[in-house]
Amino acid sequence: MSTRNNSLPPRSRGQSSGGRKPAGPSSKKAVRKQKPGFWARLGRMLLILVLLSALVVVGYFLYLYYKLDSGVLNTGVDKPVSAGNSAKVKPLTLLLLGTDYRPKHESYLTDVIMVASLNPQTESATIVSLPRDTYMELDGYKRTKINAFYPRFKVKEETSGISAEDEMKTMMGKYLGVRIDYVTVINFQGFREAVDELGGVKVNISEDMCYTDSVDGTDINLKKGPAELKGDDALDYVRYRKSNCKPETKPSDDLDRNRRQSEVLHSLMDQMQSLGGAVKIGGVLDAINDNMQTDIEKDQIKNMIAAYWKMSKDNVEFKPVTGTWHSPYVYINEKSLDAAKQSLRDRQAGVAPAASAAQ
Repeated sequence: MSTRNNSLPPRSRGQSSGGRKPAGPSSKKAVRKQKPGFWARLGRMLLILVLLSALVVVGYFLYLYYKLDSGVLNTGVDKPVSAGNSAKVKPLTLLLLGTDYRPKHESYLTDVIMVASLNPQTESATIVSLPRDTYMELDGYKRTKINAFYPRFKVKEETSGISAEDEMKTMMGKYLGVRIDYVTVINFQGFREAVDELGGVKVNISEDMCYTDSVDGTDINLKKGPAELKGDDALDYVRYRKSNCKPETKPSDDLDRNRRQSEVLHSLMDQMQSLGGAVKIGGVLDAINDNMQTDIEKDQIKNMIAAYWKMSKDNVEFKPVTGTWHSPYVYINEKSLDAAKQSLRDRQAGVAPAASAAQ
């Protein structure tokens, strides 16, 4: 007796083969083909999402490279970068300045002062932030608030023949004991537009904040608690200092502002690294491009993207320099300043941040 495919019929219960395998090409029972279950369908969906994410990320970098190569994105300096100075292999230190320049309020006061040290081998960074009202006492410079130097250097550019940006690199390098390779200046309008392009930032507002100024159009009205802020409100959140409302809200000093800057930077990093952020990055670059100046070479910008686009926020160490507020200055805590200097040196030397080293 035979069946299709020359296989034997299934044995009845109790039938024994005497320990021998039955003859024929197959001894397995015929199994009915089943439709894919829930987990199989879910696995396929996840695979598709992963592939889509990869395509978006690759597309983002191709888009950015195209904009830089074609000159559509007018960012960076048209100068060659030697292989030995490439951000792919060489640690770099950048000065980041945020100016209080807005369409209704033209000013070069630097409300944000940060120095970032980047190391490609450890894919890590240290970002040191200084209060804008820091009392600066440095040989060769007038004693005053740190945020007053950039506008002063701007006024002297024509007579000194030195750009205000180069003067700031020299001064801040001397103050922090590091060589500063590049400087980037971005105004508040660029910050607003970049946040809006990303769809806002998520923060946890610690206190109600209220302040109005009809001269420059400031209208801060933020409520305590978790919030997702658009560009204008995010800028208000970072800048808030005091209240003139009734009832008055709790004032905020430069140290609180630095803490909020770090919080917003963390949130922006989360947004940029998300799938949605990658899709919107073109608009972010356009917003920054129109409101930023830098002395970083265009090819170096590409090198930095290649070296750091995968960097985890866990590998970014924020070191806000703290101090004591005595109006109108913040007097820096020397231990805090020394710790910030050491962290910058560690990044240059290839020492990973503590959080990163522990992983």
